[in-house]
This record gives sequence, C-alpha cells and structure tokens, in this order.
Amino acid sequence: MTETGSPRKEPARARAWWPRRSPWRSLAWFTTGVLIMVAATSARERFDRPDSAAPQAGPAELVIYSGVDESTGGQREKLIEEWNNLHPETPARLVSLSRSADAQHSEMRATAQSDTPDADIYNLDTTWTAAFASAGFILPMAPTTDTKGFLAAPLATCRFSGKLWALPFNTDAGLLYYRTELPASALPSALPPDANDVRALSGAVPGIEAGFVTPLDTYEGLTVSALEAIWAEGGDVYDAKNDLVVIDSERTRAALRKLAQSMRQVDGVLPAVHPQALRLREDTSREAFRTGKVALMRNWPVAYSQLRAGDQAMKDFGVRTLPGPSVLGGQNLAVASSTDNPAAAQALITFLTSEESELRLFRDGGLAATRTAAYTNPSVLARQPYAPILKEALDNARPRPETTHYELFSSTFQEIVTQALGNGGSLPDDAVARLTKALQGRLD
Repeated sequence: MTETGSPRKEPARARAWWPRRSPWRSLAWFTTGVLIMVAATSARERFDRPDSAAPQAGPAELVIYSGVDESTGGQREKLIEEWNNLHPETPARLVSLSRSADAQHSEMRATAQSDTPDADIYNLDTTWTAAFASAGFILPMAPTTDTKGFLAAPLATCRFSGKLWALPFNTDAGLLYYRTELPASALPSALPPDANDVRALSGAVPGIEAGFVTPLDTYEGLTVSALEAIWAEGGDVYDAKNDLVVIDSERTRAALRKLAQSMRQVDGVLPAVHPQALRLREDTSREAFRTGKVALMRNWPVAYSQLRAGDQAMKDFGVRTLPGPSVLGGQNLAVASSTDNPAAAQALITFLTSEESELRLFRDGGLAATRTAAYTNPSVLARQPYAPILKEALDNARPRPETTHYELFSSTFQEIVTQALGNGGSLPDDAVARLTKALQGRLD
C-alpha cells in the first residue's frame, strides 16, 4: 500500500534477541508476553473511558500497519481517503510492509515490542490472531461489536480464547485457474494432474512446459500448497481435537511422494508440476500462467483481477474450485494495544469492514469480501462474475492450525516439506517430533 498524510514512519525491523536454538528463548518470550499483557490490561480500560476524558490536542492520527495493497486501483487507500474526509479529527495513514507474509509478521512483532510503538491497527494474517492476542499486542474488540453479516469462517479466525480480537478485512480461498483452450474433459479431477491429464493438457495448449503450477518456494505459500496437497489425498498434519501431530500417516506420505514425483518428466511426458515451482511465489506463478508456461494454476482470488488488468490483460482463462479443500486465507483488522485512541481505532475498523466497504473492495479491487451480501450483489456479479465459484470455495475451505506459535509451526513444516520433496517425498524421521516441539513453541 502507499501512504497518505504525514511522512511515512519506517516500521521497526526485527531484532535478533537470541540465538536461533537458544533454550532460553521460549522463557524469554513468555516473560516478555507477561509484561506486555500487564500493559495491555491498562490499555483495555481505555475502551470504557468517556470521550471527554481523552486528550484533545489536535488531530489524532491512526496508523495502520499492513502488507502491500494488491487490490486493483488501490481500493484500500481510497477507503482511507474517504475516512479522512469524514473524520478529519482522526485521520488514518497506511504503513506498507513487505509483500511477504513472513516478513510482515516479523515487522509487526518488532513494532509491537519496540520502546515507542506507533501502531493503532494491525492488518493481521488470519493465522496470527492467537499469537498477537496472547502476547498482548492487540486489544479485544468492544463487547458491543456487531458481527452480523460476516461469513462464518473468516469471522471464526478473529476469535481466540473465547474473545473477539478483530474483524475480517478480506478473505481468501484457493482457486484453480485454467486456460479456456482446454475442453472440460481435459480438466483434471485431482491435483497434481496425472500423466494422462498432462498429455491432454499439452495437446490442448501447445507450447506449455508443465501442466500445473502452485507456489512451492520456502515461505507461507509452501505451507498452503503442501497442506492442500495433503488434504486432497485424505491426509492431515495436525489433529486439533486431540492436539496431535498426525503428519506420519500413509496418506500424507503418499501426497508428498506424489508432489515430489510430479515435478519430474517421465517417459517423454511433460512434468505435472512446473519444476521451477520450488522457486515460485503467487506473483511469479501468475506470470508463468499468463505467459503460457502452464495450462493450470492454483492461486488466490486477487489473481483474477490482476490477470485482467494492465497492458498485458489476459481474457482467455476461467476459474473453478480446487478438486480438494482449499486453505482458508485472508487478513483481519485488530486494535493495537499501543494505541492512544482505541475507540477511534475500532471505529475505523468498523468502517473498513462495513458492507459498503467490502462491496467496493471486491467489486473494484478484486479482494474477496468477508460479507455474505457481496456474493449476490448485482454490481459485484457484473464485475466479478466468478463470485459464486469463490463463495463455494470459501464454504469448503479449511483453516490452518490455530496456535500461539503458528509462525514457528509453519516454518518448521516448510523445512520438513522441503526435505521431503528433495528426497522423493520421504518424510524425515524426526518430522513428528519437530512439529510437536514447534506447536509448543520450543526450538530445542
């Protein structure tokens, strides 16, 4: 996103407080969290403070920390401009962080832990709610917060330990993008495509280098792609009900073997998955699809508008739901515990997630709406005709594990999957032990 208003304050950068494998790191994080919770408790009381008790020394700027605005036409920025026109006493400013979700997490956490945090609102990945809430970096939403009209699954990612900590800003579910040269009979019933599927794909779309692409670079995209591949085979990684790591199952092993083998060319048949996928992310996967290197792509809904925009607009593609369940994605807006004006911060969140704002973000910007009404709105359907398909994908999407140590879990899972893909799909012997420790926040 770009910034408006006063000059940008550069976000604090992540600091190396402890060696990577220090046995004291978990204890230090716990101690830090306790201290922050004490401060946050005091901050929470400000939600109930009468307006007359708040300082009134000129405009009180509200700073939003967020990833880059990938919406068509910068719709988030336009909503901020509208807020500023309506509320000159509490103008808002977006601070754009890295495009990488992993880097965003580090930058937001470093800001929250800094001596002079300036954040009023965090735009959090749906998987970060538990960690930021338990660390005291965000405040619970006011008890009177209206949650009617939101899709159930995105709203559920805003809750932790019986409290509502955020409101859903945009949601996400993976979609299967396909080139319209493909007859319906050529679309695979499972992913990755099998050899017969790839033959059909290469026959219908000459010049492709592989049948399919999904991001497999070492970042959160790998976590998403690997989970979807495992779920499609009926496997799993974590059993939340019994709090058990279940990655060491035959179905999970079969999924990883299939994914590893799909990047190889066998008997003259093109690879099912583009071998460069190990270095691709969402944007580079999109370009591989746009330029005809692959016939099929897994990507988020925002790619739909991105492919249709600009001088190289692509029209000859369609979307379907994935053959298996998608990972539920998205971002949630939460009030930072460092804010001096929690009531105004929550008012801004309410404005940004209102039905009208969600319609605009989806209709004009291509960001999947968190409000049910958006998926049947005529103006949205005219601009985003695939909305019913996206709604179906969202209804069947599954959340990633809820844990206060999600970042450690995800990075450990990525390491394990990368090892497996480099070894024909075979899991490392210590996969269960490593993931179990990660879910407990342990680095030893």
